[in-house]
Amino acid sequence: MKVTVIGYWGAYPEANEATSCFLIEEGQTKVLLDCGSGAVAQLQNKIELKELDGVILSHYHHDHMADLGVLTYSRIVDISLEKTDRPLQIFAHNHDMKAFDSLGSATYTSVVAYNESTPLIIGSLIVSFQKTAHPITCYAMKIESQLTDKVLVYTADTAFDEALIPFAERADLLIAETSFYADQDGSQFGHMTSEEVAQLATASQAKSVLLSHLPHFGFHHQLKSEVQRGYGKQVTLASTGAIFHL
Repeated sequence: MKVTVIGYWGAYPEANEATSCFLIEEGQTKVLLDCGSGAVAQLQNKIELKELDGVILSHYHHDHMADLGVLTYSRIVDISLEKTDRPLQIFAHNHDMKAFDSLGSATYTSVVAYNESTPLIIGSLIVSFQKTAHPITCYAMKIESQLTDKVLVYTADTAFDEALIPFAERADLLIAETSFYADQDGSQFGHMTSEEVAQLATASQAKSVLLSHLPHFGFHHQLKSEVQRGYGKQVTLASTGAIFHL
């Protein structure tokens, strides 16, 4: 399983970058986890848009789905130009029916509702879901490879929640939202501090941690140091284009 960071900022993208978006590749399967602002421009540095099989949305905040509309436009263009005949698959929760019904465009996309009780099978990947502690309905994702038995867990947006500990257990890579520093409190916003990320990673025995959904203030190397202080394994700050092989 190959994981590429397409975007990692919280709230809005810094210049020439993107908010939350990760490209997962295994064999011929290519899937995005979220599709934040600026993601489509960055994604084209890695693959052609027509190659993408699908997008899995964690929730309906703009910094996680702002570029979905233009991504669907790209599939309209590519199908019209006969570059592909495959509709883009969009996977999302339907707890907000107004938002869910606004996704996609008939003929060019296929919109599918996911839920906690039934994992998705996309190529060789198994994707399962866990609701998070966030102001609107949001889901963390676990992506398991049927080929290598490797496991990726993406927290999406969440305050610290003990229910995520068994969900993230022994993940080979835990992509953890790290929106606040250790001396702050992000719970009212539905986000974690660096100290809480260390707590989650340690309790779940994650093998490595990637810090994402990073803030527009302070010094990110401090976030990394604060996580490392409470978690003794590999900690990496997300950066545009960074690649991880699981």
